[in-house]
Amino acid sequence: MLPLSSMGQQIAQTLSNRHGFSVDAVSHMLAAVYNGNGSMAQFSHPEFGGSGQWMSGGMMMIGDMFNQNLKYRVAALCDDCARSIAENQTGTSSGVFQSQSQSGGSNYQDQQTGGGSAENSLFAPDPRRNWWPSELGSPSASGSQNHMRYAYFANAQRLAVATGDDVWLYDTLHHNIGGFSQQQSGDGSITFTSQFGIVPLSSLPVVSRNGVTETPQAPPGPTPPTPAPPQSGPTQPMQEASPAELPPAPVSSSNPSQTQPSNANDVFDTLNRLGGLLDKGYITQEEFDRKKSDLLDRI
Repeated sequence: MLPLSSMGQQIAQTLSNRHGFSVDAVSHMLAAVYNGNGSMAQFSHPEFGGSGQWMSGGMMMIGDMFNQNLKYRVAALCDDCARSIAENQTGTSSGVFQSQSQSGGSNYQDQQTGGGSAENSLFAPDPRRNWWPSELGSPSASGSQNHMRYAYFANAQRLAVATGDDVWLYDTLHHNIGGFSQQQSGDGSITFTSQFGIVPLSSLPVVSRNGVTETPQAPPGPTPPTPAPPQSGPTQPMQEASPAELPPAPVSSSNPSQTQPSNANDVFDTLNRLGGLLDKGYITQEEFDRKKSDLLDRI
């Protein structure tokens, strides 16, 4: 709630005595009407039957909808608040910026509008005033929602958003921004409305943060191709071995001419086998003697 100046506190006390509401309730309504540029207000206070809204010209809604007496009293208070604000206005608003939010279980909507350069002697100077970069000058419209503040500079195509101690500056591109909305559930994302409809704030390029220019990050480079897994089989077809590389064929003992002993033990083994063949009549004595002589010459 906007803090009241000493004059604003006097007005609040006067309206409290006149309409039978507490000073706290009247101060709340003064701030709500001021945020509505003196022509509308959205408020939430127990003395006003909870949440409600008022618009100059006769529109009045309160939470306690069947309490007609309370409705007339609140409407009369809103009219007097609007009149007091108009009489103490010291500046003109350069625009209107609207924002809406919803709070948890109460389903309360708070709509605030603020002027770019409007001042009023009923309220103490806001130490956060002109929190945006000075080179942007006066905003076309400004406002606040929850713990965030907004200032829109249509000519410069810039939007300043303050969150805590950080001030973000966005390039609004071709958008003509008319309002903001913050999602209270989930990730708390922020959207804005323009001639293109509802657009997420995250889609706007960031120009700077706390006066420091933000350099867009380069897109990631192409991902290197994944190497193919090694093959389990040979990479080259097997070649047929040449005859010279093949192992020698086994020697059949039934053909003494193919026996190729390589040492003394082999010679005697061959002679024993030849003797067996001679005894069985498979070879003649002449063949045995000739082979025996040949084998003994190898020793």
